[in-house]
Amino acid sequence: MPDEGSAAGSGGPAELQELRARVAVLEARRTEPPKHRAKSFLAVVLIVLGCLLAPLGIVAAWAADVVGDTDRYVATVAPLASDPAVQDAAADRVTDALMERVDLTTLLSDAAPEERPRLEKALGALGDSLEGAVRAFVHDRAREVTGSDAFETFWTEANRAVHASVDKALTGSGGGAIRVEDDTVTLDLAPVVEQVKQRLVDQGMGFAARIPEIHTDFTLVRSDDVGKVKTGVRLLQIAGNWLPVLAVLLVAGGVLLARRRRALVTGALAVAVTTGLLGIGLRVFRSLYLDALPAGVSPEAAGAVYDTLTGPLHTMVRAAVALGLVVALAAWLTGPGRRAALVRGLWTSGIGAARATAGRFGLRTGPVGPFVRRHRTWIARTPVVAALAAYVFWPHPTGWVVAGLALALLLALAVVEFLGADAPAGPPPPSA
Repeated sequence: MPDEGSAAGSGGPAELQELRARVAVLEARRTEPPKHRAKSFLAVVLIVLGCLLAPLGIVAAWAADVVGDTDRYVATVAPLASDPAVQDAAADRVTDALMERVDLTTLLSDAAPEERPRLEKALGALGDSLEGAVRAFVHDRAREVTGSDAFETFWTEANRAVHASVDKALTGSGGGAIRVEDDTVTLDLAPVVEQVKQRLVDQGMGFAARIPEIHTDFTLVRSDDVGKVKTGVRLLQIAGNWLPVLAVLLVAGGVLLARRRRALVTGALAVAVTTGLLGIGLRVFRSLYLDALPAGVSPEAAGAVYDTLTGPLHTMVRAAVALGLVVALAAWLTGPGRRAALVRGLWTSGIGAARATAGRFGLRTGPVGPFVRRHRTWIARTPVVAALAAYVFWPHPTGWVVAGLALALLLALAVVEFLGADAPAGPPPPSA
């Protein structure tokens, strides 16, 4: 029976060899020539710059894609027309504008005799709450208009016209008939007011036809901080989609200079972290923006507008975070670490078991198996290149797109590994 000392020292040679390898790496780093140290320092600088530019690149792409593109902007804000908060806010603005023009003391006396029965029936028992009854009635008619298809059409056409003003408010460029004053962009609800007036007339309030044309504004963007960031956003809009490319090139250059897999893992994780911080910053700024709204602006509607305008920006952030995590995970799994080797071993063992099971059922790869084994490296690189190309040329990739491409790539690599696995050994020949 072996003693305890021999049992405890059974793993000694392997551990000693690993310690010697670590010592050799440390000695090599300590005696690293100045040229290599300069390359390492430059690699760190490039990776840090790329990580800092990554969130700015996302904002630049958003500024060029949404703020600078009228069609993209209109497609982004079009769903707001069916948002209940926006519909309620627009109805409130129209109601306030109409009630300012209504003289309640002469409302019933001015009504024509043939109109009074319809008017009284519409308003119900007024009692002492004439103003409240009329306001409620007008608001109901306004809410009917803002909830109609006509309002959606008006919203789309008005936002297409106002886009130049949004561009001007955020970038300092552009123009348009709608003015931007005090960092505020508004929509004129005059067409909606006219529709409400017509509905009031149809419901027995003939006096509404005598109300003159009313122009009332609905606030789209309002913030004192907009003016402070005009120049920055304008520069990012000019940079457009080139800034994200520059960020990727800087990180890639740093990784190539470092020539270490750890640099790739670190760079990819750093990009994910910095872009994730941008997403957190957008959430924090949302609260500050809503808290600073002036009286009379609906926080719910303003929040809906903010969320809609920054929705594509959040999508880009999630896609960049997902891509960084996928790249870091892929770099780690292909590295020499023991845990990574364990995961790869489980992967290979699982595919080998599936191949053996298929063999027992008589499934064979035929000439495909030897061909894949001979060209496994190049065949395995093909789906990787295809996944990267799909991400680059995808019009507006999301986090789910990144996850889907990663899963599709894993499936393709599993098929290559399955086809290229060594044929299982057959049963031993029968003895003579």
